[in-house]
Amino acid sequence: MTNQTPRLFTPLTIRDVTLRNRVVVSPMCQYSCRDGLADDWHLVHLGSRAAGGAGLVFVEATAVTPEGRISPADMGLWSDAHTAALAPIAAFIRRMGAVPGIQLAHAGRKASCLPPWAGGAKIVSQEDGGWPCLAPSPLPFAPDELAPRALDAAGIEAVKEAFVQAARRAVAAGFAVVELHAAHGYLLHQFLSPLSNVRDDAYGGDLPGRMRLTLETASAIREVIPGGMPLFTRISATDWKDGGWELEQSVALSRELAARGVDLIDVSTGALVPDAVIPVAPGYQIPFAAAVRERVGILTSAVGLITEPAQAEAVVASGQADLVQLARAMLRDPYWTLHAAQTLGATPDWPQPYGYAVRRHGEKRG
Repeated sequence: MTNQTPRLFTPLTIRDVTLRNRVVVSPMCQYSCRDGLADDWHLVHLGSRAAGGAGLVFVEATAVTPEGRISPADMGLWSDAHTAALAPIAAFIRRMGAVPGIQLAHAGRKASCLPPWAGGAKIVSQEDGGWPCLAPSPLPFAPDELAPRALDAAGIEAVKEAFVQAARRAVAAGFAVVELHAAHGYLLHQFLSPLSNVRDDAYGGDLPGRMRLTLETASAIREVIPGGMPLFTRISATDWKDGGWELEQSVALSRELAARGVDLIDVSTGALVPDAVIPVAPGYQIPFAAAVRERVGILTSAVGLITEPAQAEAVVASGQADLVQLARAMLRDPYWTLHAAQTLGATPDWPQPYGYAVRRHGEKRG
């Protein structure tokens, strides 16, 4: 019998921000916005996971421009109205003892789609609410889709500026962590991978060229957010496709991001091309997070089919990653973190209105 606190339930301080535990609610698109504006659905969805004990709660991939949305129903942060809509959500997450985070994104050639329950197919007509897509090169995501428009120099500068302005708004809205989304086949990942970037200018070609936009964007965000605010970057460590982005390039990118003030690499994989063969299994992405952490010497988070408390504890206790991110498990159980604390022998941090009743009648589930 030991009284040692499970590693999953020890705090982690990054710059001036302390997470109460190592459990993260991963960014999960809800496809429930009108004109990119957060509403009561997002307050309840995210607030319940904060009340459920997570250390860090991320808002979904939040588009920095209207055409950067995955679908017309996606979250956005391109105006002061979006800042105002998100501010109460960030405030409530804080009130529940969690840290509010936001993931800034641009979907690139994977934009202008229907929500998944409506088929997820590419919207071709503007009459249906769609728009022309942007990308590093005029290569569609799938062969039967329209080719995106390749960004010119002015377009690239506009994208960087949109990320910067969204980061400023994230700070104004009260978020404590900003994450740059450079994974899952979205715009920055499209620039990184040779499968989607065939440019012959300064933003293509060799590895430094393909990394340039991601690195410049990270540097620009770091300059406009407070010095004590953590900056994360999500990457896809491999495309799972021959000739594509892979671990060695991810290590090189992570080193450069660390040199530019990125504090943690959020390690995912895949989603650049539709025909990748991915060996999906519980924890299948954890070895990539472990490799980046060991070889770069930077904090990492692990994500992908992490569902059980013992599994999450093993990831952080063994030093494979510093944080674990959960998505579907959190959808199934908003109080996953509190239940995991019970399972692992830690003290659940129940919200006061719940904790009184739970402690009075015992903490048995059911």
